Amino acid sequence: MASDTQIAKLLSHISACHSAALPGSRLPLYAGAHHIGYVTPGFAARLAAASPVVTRDETRVLLAPAALPELNNLARAAGLALRAENFDVRETDGGPVLAVLDRGALPSFGVIGVGVHMNGLVRRADGWHLWIAKRAANKKLDPGKYDNLVAGGVASGHTPFETIIKESEEEAALPAVLAANARQVARFAYNMERPEGLRRDVVYAYDLELPESFIPEPADGEVESFALWPLARVLAVASTTDDFKFNVNLVLIDLLIRFGMIEGAAADRLRAALNG
Repeated sequence: MASDTQIAKLLSHISACHSAALPGSRLPLYAGAHHIGYVTPGFAARLAAASPVVTRDETRVLLAPAALPELNNLARAAGLALRAENFDVRETDGGPVLAVLDRGALPSFGVIGVGVHMNGLVRRADGWHLWIAKRAANKKLDPGKYDNLVAGGVASGHTPFETIIKESEEEAALPAVLAANARQVARFAYNMERPEGLRRDVVYAYDLELPESFIPEPADGEVESFALWPLARVLAVASTTDDFKFNVNLVLIDLLIRFGMIEGAAADRLRAALNG
């Protein structure tokens, strides 16, 4: 059973993901009538200087509809480094696609970014185990941190489930025939201040039970190694350290509650925080 100190640590992981109060010092960003993001006053000034299709006042920044097909050019003109991976721009998760924007520009524009995480579970004689990835040391974001077996951003034109299939093959050499058995178990949304800017993330979490015979292999250079941990170790590390990538903690807390590793009032407190 987790101690009060461990539960407090888990709650702190959740709070860390909800560190941005919006709008705060940021200005709402509109594309026509659609509220698509939040920008700092400094970045608003850079956008306005970069293009005449951007107007601003003390309460908001407005992009003319003509700017939507050119968002990446606008981002580049404003001095952002792009990553050649487009995400869909929506007013709300699941809403109509209004434009595309490079992943590297999402935090500066404060646009919603959608991602997926998958728990790779193995049922053994001594209980449930979870495949844990260690992020490569050259990753720009959280190098060397522990991660889920599979995780990634949902690129433009793709669904979360399609992304699970794609990332499974690319990151862990997990065949599509196995990955197709994954089932969605949770959805998390949070607004987080990060060094790279504002993360307005939506994370879809999946479970996949894997045979003991399957051994994941780093396939695309984003993962250094994989290890199979008993759930007790997952709980111990998540509840006493910051060794997991920040949003992985949300997925693990949900998993640990569902699998009975955290019960009673502690589980209720954590569940309320996850849903808050």
